[in-house]
Amino acid sequence: MAAGVLSILVGIIHSILGEILVFKNLRRGNLVPNLPAPPLRQRNIRILWATWHLASILGVAMGIILLDFSMSSTFPLFVIYTIAMSMFLAGALVCYATKAKHPGWLGLMGVALLCWLA
Repeated sequence: MAAGVLSILVGIIHSILGEILVFKNLRRGNLVPNLPAPPLRQRNIRILWATWHLASILGVAMGIILLDFSMSSTFPLFVIYTIAMSMFLAGALVCYATKAKHPGWLGLMGVALLCWLA
């Protein structure tokens, strides 16, 4: 259950902070950012925005799956371990790419660890 809650929190926080810290100044009156940020063009910013929130949506979805499994007497270990491995690899990628300066890797690794302990 803790892994599910943590995954949902990481996903929600990711979207909120992305809007505040990354995309806030890249839009003029639209939901989707519509201003370029050289060297990126408008279309690059739009797909980055969509991909940003796609990652958040998938993290929340994994959290919901984990919460559902936590309330069941049986659950497929293959799915739990697949989520654990994907969260571990995602955390390792964020840690490496940001030289551990982005805190997201801690949340991702936390979900991975909690899944492995299930």
